[in-house]
Amino acid sequence: MTLVLIASAVLLLISVVASKASSRFGVPALLIFLIIGMLAGSKGPGGIYFNDVGVAESLGVLALAFILFSGGLDTRWKEVRPVLVSGLSLATIGVAVSALIVGAIIHYIFKVSFIEGVLLGAIISSTDAAAVFAVLRSKNVRLQSKLKPLVELESGSNDPMAVFLTTAIIERILEPGSPFFTFIVDFILQMSLGATAGFVLGKLAIGIINRVRLDYDGLYPVLTIATVLITYGATDLVGGNGFLAVYVAGLVMGNHRFIHRASLLRFHDGIAWLMQIAMFLALGLLVYPSRLIPVAGIGLTIAIGLTLVARPLSVYIATIFSNLSMRERAMVSWAGLRGAVPIILATFPLMAQLPNGPLIFNVVFFTVLVSVIVQGSSIPQVARLLGVAGVAADERDNNLPTRKEGELLTIEVPRGAPSSHRQVVEIGLPVETLILLVYRGEGFFAPNGSTIIEPGDKLMVLTSEAAIDETRELLEGYDAGLEMREEERPR
Repeated sequence: MTLVLIASAVLLLISVVASKASSRFGVPALLIFLIIGMLAGSKGPGGIYFNDVGVAESLGVLALAFILFSGGLDTRWKEVRPVLVSGLSLATIGVAVSALIVGAIIHYIFKVSFIEGVLLGAIISSTDAAAVFAVLRSKNVRLQSKLKPLVELESGSNDPMAVFLTTAIIERILEPGSPFFTFIVDFILQMSLGATAGFVLGKLAIGIINRVRLDYDGLYPVLTIATVLITYGATDLVGGNGFLAVYVAGLVMGNHRFIHRASLLRFHDGIAWLMQIAMFLALGLLVYPSRLIPVAGIGLTIAIGLTLVARPLSVYIATIFSNLSMRERAMVSWAGLRGAVPIILATFPLMAQLPNGPLIFNVVFFTVLVSVIVQGSSIPQVARLLGVAGVAADERDNNLPTRKEGELLTIEVPRGAPSSHRQVVEIGLPVETLILLVYRGEGFFAPNGSTIIEPGDKLMVLTSEAAIDETRELLEGYDAGLEMREEERPR
């Protein structure tokens, strides 16, 4: 056991240090972690033997739940709302169309049964935005306009669809006589239950975090970990899509105020990285490099067909009613970088003991490597070539307005104001508004989410120009804010 712990720690340390290459050379971290796992395996210098598909699948499912939750927390609703229809269309229709086209390519070229071809297409249909934006940041490039939130929304919400298609097709292969309408019913049921459960449990988690008032701050991360596990487990238990549920729960929580919000977002970002590294290392250990060479031909064919045919057509069909230009569609298509989810899904046919399960796993692994190497290394150049790239600005905290639009206010809370006798998190301030200091009596202090605002408090508030009126209304009350603004008008 001691040797296992030491080996795990060493692999984690090597992965963290090696991830610097992702920023310096523009190489996706996914590729680095996979290579480290392959080198540490029984056929590499590390000599670690690992062949337990069940453990790899369980780790992948757990990791994916936390990664999707973290992705939901980081998604800004104000940014994705204008591209909501296009993003959801890409995450559902786009995934299905891509799977069908890849299935047809495999069926006609390699004479594989159409349903197994579609299974492989469904497995590799999921995209990874984290890898895309890591490469763009390393080259000081960002996507313009609505492309960034569109790619983020698609990649965050298409994993549940890929999981559903994969599991449903495997069930159909194992039980070929099942009627097709059950597929449609299962889809509607799983997605509706998943979205509903995620929304309800996300709201419930916010209420609990804001009201439980734990004695130890270190227990709040434990509370959110339990939220992820309960959301996924309970939703899956009632027949819903657990992955969609955790993403929606994270989306709900990430766009509301709750106690220790900033620190909890950073905590789950760290958990997501830990899960990604552990998952990639395990999947790297699981593959045998010698088995990738025989599937190189079919893997390259699928990678080319996916990148140049299936993905562009699926993007065009899914966004046919949007106002995206052809250049923007081309960028969304090329930004469909494959990541860890396809490799996780490739373990499902192995666990189901399908005859071609090992072949599917090795082909998917090879296809993902090609996608990461070719698309991952060329995304900045393609963005510039298509004219949809700009210079990346410094990343700022979601809650902080920029210097250009920042406004510093001093507000005295009148008796009977909406904010009086309420916790800061319960007031519902705009996300770009921060209460920096509270003057009370003869002293002042920096508040946190659980601080109760009292009548007579003087608040030093940092906000944006666009949110001044809303901030005053919530802290002072509409009449007080109106009166204050009247007094401030020049005579």
